[in-house]
Amino acid sequence: MPASSPGVSPVPSPVIRLRGLTRHFRNRQGSVTKALDGVSLDVAAGEIFGIVGRSGAGKSTLIRCVNLLERPAEGEVLVFGENLLTLDDAALRQRRRGIGMVFQHFNLLSSRTVAGNVAFPLEVAGMPRAERDARVAEVLALVGLAQKAEAYPAQLSGGQKQRVGIARALAPRPRILLCDEATSALDPETTHDILGLIRSLRDKLDLTVLLITHEMAVVKEICDRVAVMEAGQVLEQGRVFDVFTRPAHPTTRSFVAGTIGHSVPPGTVARLPPPRPGEERRLLQVLFAGPNSTRAVISEASRRFGIDLDIISGRIDEIAGEPFGLMALAAYGAAPRLDEAVAWFEELGLAVTPLAEVR
Repeated sequence: MPASSPGVSPVPSPVIRLRGLTRHFRNRQGSVTKALDGVSLDVAAGEIFGIVGRSGAGKSTLIRCVNLLERPAEGEVLVFGENLLTLDDAALRQRRRGIGMVFQHFNLLSSRTVAGNVAFPLEVAGMPRAERDARVAEVLALVGLAQKAEAYPAQLSGGQKQRVGIARALAPRPRILLCDEATSALDPETTHDILGLIRSLRDKLDLTVLLITHEMAVVKEICDRVAVMEAGQVLEQGRVFDVFTRPAHPTTRSFVAGTIGHSVPPGTVARLPPPRPGEERRLLQVLFAGPNSTRAVISEASRRFGIDLDIISGRIDEIAGEPFGLMALAAYGAAPRLDEAVAWFEELGLAVTPLAEVR
């Protein structure tokens, strides 16, 4: 069974269940674009679920369907088991208070202070002033901005503005937090800080987080599971570790390669010695993960199959708290012995890919 699949990942009692969502847009010339083409996803309680894809993949449309800022033409949007598409306007407004949203460009009101921005959804909900002020102070403390309550957005850094956006989203005490490219306008250091904050808030407040991004590095840092989208469809989905270490679709492999790296410098390959007469040289990428990831397989394979294995590049990393190693090898030996060695690696659960096939 593959580690990841374009189908719906089975999760117990999903908080968010999307089924067969389609959404079409018609341009001025009358052409129809499928922003969503039969998308189905389950998001479990308490997890951080990432949706990754390039611009135009449909991920922003998808996340906006969860709170019905976009209405799908077909399908079901079930949140805590209730199909939001069946609700009237009043009931939908009530349910939306349980779904906070953080935006890419902050969407702060420049004429309001930090406290005023955070208070805005509470004012709309009709919360009394004293209760509202207490809640604003509480969430500003949660995001580390208690001292900025009377500042205006123009006086804040990008990271601080996003913290205000997060505080505003959390003010009505939602159980779900949607993050729409929440870090793409930030520098790498600030992105790391904001992702750490989101993870911390998930843990403290028992939130379920659904985020979209075009950066696989964001997924690698914070998500538990991920879905990869292209042209309005989910190409594959699964645990972040599985999708990173055994990507099934070429688009996913391209995303992963840009994050954990697959290439070997051309100069390194050029300096390799040629094979001896009657032998072959193969360049192999070996992914070390799972129970045999710490086994001394390279030296063991050399002895077992009478081949030479030279390490030409490698790295050790961690995804979602699980270690893995990625190594490029130059393998020298008779073709049948090389085939046997590759088969043995795969029997041990190690993924072996000819470097010529890595993109």
